[in-house]
Amino acid sequence: MNDHTDDPRTKHHDEGFPAQEQSQPGLIEETRPGPDHGEERYRGSGLLQGRRALITGGDSGIGRAVAIAYAREGADVAVVAMPEEQADADDTVRLITEAGRRGIAFTGDLREEDFATRVVVDTVDEFDGLDILVLNAAYQKDRDGIENLPTEEFDRVFKTNLYAMIWTARAAVPHLKEGASIIVTSSVQAFNPSPGLIDYAMTKAAQVAFVKALAEELGPRGIRVNAVAPGPIWTPLIPATGWDEERLATFGEDTPLGRAGQPVELAGAYVYLASEAASYTSAAVLPVTGGKPL
Repeated sequence: MNDHTDDPRTKHHDEGFPAQEQSQPGLIEETRPGPDHGEERYRGSGLLQGRRALITGGDSGIGRAVAIAYAREGADVAVVAMPEEQADADDTVRLITEAGRRGIAFTGDLREEDFATRVVVDTVDEFDGLDILVLNAAYQKDRDGIENLPTEEFDRVFKTNLYAMIWTARAAVPHLKEGASIIVTSSVQAFNPSPGLIDYAMTKAAQVAFVKALAEELGPRGIRVNAVAPGPIWTPLIPATGWDEERLATFGEDTPLGRAGQPVELAGAYVYLASEAASYTSAAVLPVTGGKPL
């Protein structure tokens, strides 16, 4: 591994990952090696000064990387996490406040409509408004054939990835003013679905339709709606997916760059889409996939 090169093939962790397993939703402390969320690496330049952001799934992985970047770009940031992720969420808030911004964590289950709605109300109350909504929370699990897919499992995937997204967006839109931005975390799976992630991939494709339709609806109000489509990114969700030793050892090696990405490598995409640099960008799906085509 070589962290001191501009070669995108060898930046960050460019090897396989050791066998490991976690229960959902996955914790940073139990993920080996620890993901790089930009704690030491990300440097801001005021691109989001004075903005107020809400990030679901903001305790670890991509959501945490975005929270760190947003705070260092000048935004106040609220993150949403599961109760089991309280420690990771609190640590994310610590990083936000160390950047000199206001940070707050809400813990609960976004599959509950009341909670998915309340986090918006509480964020608006805390920050006196909302400018950026990042709908990032997600659940995935490896599937051993559709004949073995339990109803309660795909129900969990749909509730987490779709219902919660709609509930939170529905609550947020009345509070958003011109210049606001909604960003959804979709996936390369929306375009190139893996059989073992069939229900997850279905939700990610549905999110793309959501983004395109909502962008058309909200564009006349000056609100932009976009998505980021990550490829294989090393987050606590990966060892909690249920993949075997071989799958983890080769995770991300099928990309043109030959390795998995780190959460910090997504942060710039979310900063761009939320910033004035993307003022004419809406209904876009921005791939960060290590070269895998959509």
